Amino acid sequence: MKDKIDQIKEKAMEEIKSLNNMEELEQARVKFLGKKGELTKVLRGMGKLSKEERPVIGQLANEVRQDIEKELNNTKENFRREIQKRKLEKERIDISIPGKDIVLGHRHPLVKTMEELENIFMNMGFSVVYGPEVETVENNFDELNSPENHPSRDLTDTFYINKNLLLRTHTSPVQIRVMKENKPPLRIVSAGRTFRFDDVDDTHSPMFHQLEGLVVDENITMANLKETINTFIKVLFGEDMHTRFRPHYFPFTEPSAEVDVSCFSCKGKGCDDCNGTGWSMELLGCGMVNPKVLQNCGIDPDKYSGFAFGLGIDRIAMVKYGIDDIRLLFENDMRFLEQF
Repeated sequence: MKDKIDQIKEKAMEEIKSLNNMEELEQARVKFLGKKGELTKVLRGMGKLSKEERPVIGQLANEVRQDIEKELNNTKENFRREIQKRKLEKERIDISIPGKDIVLGHRHPLVKTMEELENIFMNMGFSVVYGPEVETVENNFDELNSPENHPSRDLTDTFYINKNLLLRTHTSPVQIRVMKENKPPLRIVSAGRTFRFDDVDDTHSPMFHQLEGLVVDENITMANLKETINTFIKVLFGEDMHTRFRPHYFPFTEPSAEVDVSCFSCKGKGCDDCNGTGWSMELLGCGMVNPKVLQNCGIDPDKYSGFAFGLGIDRIAMVKYGIDDIRLLFENDMRFLEQF
């Protein structure tokens, strides 16, 4: 039996050296060490051996099994390394090939304009606050002293979600929220998206951006409003810019005004761009906060007064960057955006 075990070892070692792949290696393992393998068959005859021979043959069989297993494992590891080597060669990255250029993004002109406006007012002592785009009818219209029959309440002008909720038509509801939740003195600006059925030409869009400001304190007058607006315009467009306040009507301010700025081309002298008037366009609306609005928010109108103003961020961006079509700001056309 000892000779048979030695022969099995010699045969196994020679056969393992001639193997070519993992599949053949597994077949060899089963052939020599499996339950029906050659070594197992020989060991089944140990019952015929004497008591003295059994431990000797048993020890020899275990040593042979360990030697065969060791050779199988070494060969298996060699196959694995070879497979890995071939895989790496096949999947190798050629680092000599030039890489692709990484295109870095930048701030959208609308975002840049919004941040610039907010920074101007923060430097003037205003706080920046934000509010929800889905607003209540109460905050959007009622508390702002908007009449029940005002055209802005119509379904043709406003995006209603239900009879009590809508997409805000301006950022003024943020002012209402601030006045309800805080006591004067107040000095805030709020910026964000607003929504109206308004796309009559290339300067209007159903979605646009507004920035509105509010100041409430004791002894606030129209003079404070005019000085604030004039300071803002000069910081934004330059010291040589001028403003013109024209009477207007807003339900939430009284008195109210629209503000024009001098022509960006001639600075007020008169040219073809402004048809010789010296004035460019209406830039914003403003006025003294209506006492009814203060009262609606729990603020004593006999003790406090305030002013409010609102402007279109999209319009400022169009003027600042010379854009003639508001739709370009929302189309995400890279040919357009890369110019900024």
